[in-house]
Amino acid sequence: MKALVKTKDDVGLTLVNDIPEPTVNPNDVLVKIEKTAICGTDLHIYYWDDWAKTTIKIPTVVGHEFYGKIVDVGKDVKHLKTGMRVSGEGHLICGLCRNCRAGKKHYCRNTLGIGVNTNGAFAEYMSIPAHNIINIPDDVDDNVAAILDPLGNAVHTTLMYDLVGEDVLITGAGPIGLMSLLIAKKVGAKKVVVSDPVEKRRHYAATFGADFTLDSQEILHHHFDDFGIKEGFDIGLEMSGHPDAINAMIASMNHGGKIALLGLLPNGGKVDWNDIIFHSLTLKGIYGRQMFDTWYKMIALLQSGLDMNNIITHTMPYQEYHEGFELLKNGNAIKVILDWT
Repeated sequence: MKALVKTKDDVGLTLVNDIPEPTVNPNDVLVKIEKTAICGTDLHIYYWDDWAKTTIKIPTVVGHEFYGKIVDVGKDVKHLKTGMRVSGEGHLICGLCRNCRAGKKHYCRNTLGIGVNTNGAFAEYMSIPAHNIINIPDDVDDNVAAILDPLGNAVHTTLMYDLVGEDVLITGAGPIGLMSLLIAKKVGAKKVVVSDPVEKRRHYAATFGADFTLDSQEILHHHFDDFGIKEGFDIGLEMSGHPDAINAMIASMNHGGKIALLGLLPNGGKVDWNDIIFHSLTLKGIYGRQMFDTWYKMIALLQSGLDMNNIITHTMPYQEYHEGFELLKNGNAIKVILDWT
């Protein structure tokens, strides 16, 4: 089969034409990949930064955001059939640790990532545990089905706290930050303010319904009158992974405010813990999706009218993957779909 593979210790991926098709173990299914989406993780791997160099084994088929159809099932799989439209949870769990056995699978300490620690979805076929498969309803579009993995990150983060009637700050207007904005508006947030240093991203946020946008270098509390906010933000959704943005968020929260943290800080970053203590803030780290409650929630949101189509700015044949990565690197796309049909 054809696949996009990290084959060398350098920038880029290689389109390989003769990778063996994956085998289907008794509890696995074989998915014919139709659509994949490029993730920020894939960008790290493509441009071969320090994280990628210490994490990715060569060769690895990358990619973990996908949509496809089942073409084969393992002999012990009873609840899935060929022809089903599917996506899948990209985290592989051990099933044996304390959290797994207690039903808290998203806290598995032995989690492996598809397309990171194992061969992934940028290929014509992928074998995946049946446990990880998500059936896609007929009223969910193929392209949107390919971005359910990052949408799940946004849903998990955004719905961590009750947003109804609350003033919300989102730091970072990348793909997940923009998804979070759409979710927050959908579920009844009062005011949603989005900060980002990039003008084009702020433009996207304004287009997608942010009540206010501002450069993340600006001092937030100086604009409270403009926002119609008197005492600070009730909820913070941190998507940027930038220490300055996090500290600006902490400083602008109302006492007793709640922050959900998804962005990854470089070298751990530094925060003012005294502000957290004196303002009685609650902080919650988010990693991935809740298995599998987040998937049920996001599909229900889509079926009730949450529109993610504008998040997908480009669709192209998988052979043009170089262009897709460049668009994302240069900030000229939100989500890029690679078509494998």
